[in-house]
Amino acid sequence: MHTREEKLNAFGHLLDIMDELRTKCPWNRAQTNQTLRPMTIEEVYELSDAVLREDDADLKKELGDVLLHVVFYSRIAQEEGRWDIADVLDRICEKMVFRHPHVFGNGPHEGTTEEEVAKNWELIKTKEKGGNKTILGGVPDSFPPLLKAYAMQDKARAVGFDWEEKEDVWDKVEEEIKEVEDAADEGNEGHMEEEFGDAFFALVNAARLYGIDPSVALNKACEKFRRRFGYLESKTIAMGQDLKSMTLEQMDEIWDRAKAKGL
Repeated sequence: MHTREEKLNAFGHLLDIMDELRTKCPWNRAQTNQTLRPMTIEEVYELSDAVLREDDADLKKELGDVLLHVVFYSRIAQEEGRWDIADVLDRICEKMVFRHPHVFGNGPHEGTTEEEVAKNWELIKTKEKGGNKTILGGVPDSFPPLLKAYAMQDKARAVGFDWEEKEDVWDKVEEEIKEVEDAADEGNEGHMEEEFGDAFFALVNAARLYGIDPSVALNKACEKFRRRFGYLESKTIAMGQDLKSMTLEQMDEIWDRAKAKGL
């Protein structure tokens, strides 16, 4: 592992590189917050993929890419005379100290449980200067829907708004699914959309209560579907047939073989 001095030198080297890029590279000089934004989103998703794969080498690479973007936005702000990377670092340090009174404040340093910290977290955030004034205020509108639902439910849980027993959530899930069926029978598209949303929200809630990340679970289901459908497609090609010319029963037979193989 590197020494503290080596870590500071490495960060300083990145700042020096960004200075050079913004002054000498036409492409880097042309970038703005708006042009960087979609690339930043892509980098965060690539980081997320590396975490899910538990790929340590790729994780290190993707963290570097995300860090570069943090430095990039800060350099642009510096050029415009608004703030610089030191302000970013000072702000996060200030926030972490404020949100952890049991570590940095006058509260007890020992005996504080994980549950107590989580319960106080959202309440403390509403007291921050310039911070969120409501519990759900910190959930971005641009979040992917599954993540947004999970984040909202988790923030509500932190202040005690949650099911007393996780098993109780299944009645709600069944209720919402029944309402979807009823709306489908009506044939009202607007009502169906609303009820599907409620059902998805209830399922996300159930996953959260059982310690399952719904985004991860759905992603694994997508990958499983990709593997099995890929097997179906490859077998169909090997038989000299076309999927469009096959019956559903014929496709199901090959699909079941893919399942039997553990795909």
